[in-house]
Amino acid sequence: MATKSEILEIKELFLKHYPNSVTELNYKNLYELIIAVLLSAQCTDKRVNIITPELFKKYPSTKELAKADIEDVKNIIKSCSFFNNKAKNMIALAKMVEEEFNGEIPLNQKDLVKLPGVGQKTANVVLIEYTGANLMAVDTHVFRVAHRLGLSNKKSAIETEEDLAKKFKTNLHQLHQGMVLFGRYICTAKNPKCDKCFLVKYCKSKESFKAR
Repeated sequence: MATKSEILEIKELFLKHYPNSVTELNYKNLYELIIAVLLSAQCTDKRVNIITPELFKKYPSTKELAKADIEDVKNIIKSCSFFNNKAKNMIALAKMVEEEFNGEIPLNQKDLVKLPGVGQKTANVVLIEYTGANLMAVDTHVFRVAHRLGLSNKKSAIETEEDLAKKFKTNLHQLHQGMVLFGRYICTAKNPKCDKCFLVKYCKSKESFKAR
């Protein structure tokens, strides 16, 4: 596992290399952000950005989405993984926002996780991106990077999130975004780009993950 001094150095390097990183999902408001984040589960941001223009043109807010025909929504998002479930959750989310939150998407974790299809990770991603909240969210990229750098050895995303929040303490929103981009473009699942890695000296698994 990473030592205290290594954790501080890793943190500083992430903040140096990714000082102003934001999500690669395209959105214009909170509604578009939460729907895009929901769609991005097990799906690339690139694919989501192809899907959402048509979706948001037809359903510009929760008011319209709450009344949407599920088959129409499925048809629009069908190139996204788990589109059947996501379509169902999106419409249910819109209905709950309209009926229980007066058409306003809540901006606190407790209420966000009540929304269909929104777990702790999605709630945290929305709060990180929209409010700059000092929170950590663990997706597949962050999970992989955290384990390769010895920042966590926990088996679940939630426990890994707790480890990272405890070890980094501050600047969590920037660190989350930085770790996502680092995992997406450098510390990839297969054939990581170790020659381009600014954290290679801290890697606990570079031998087993070395690019061939």
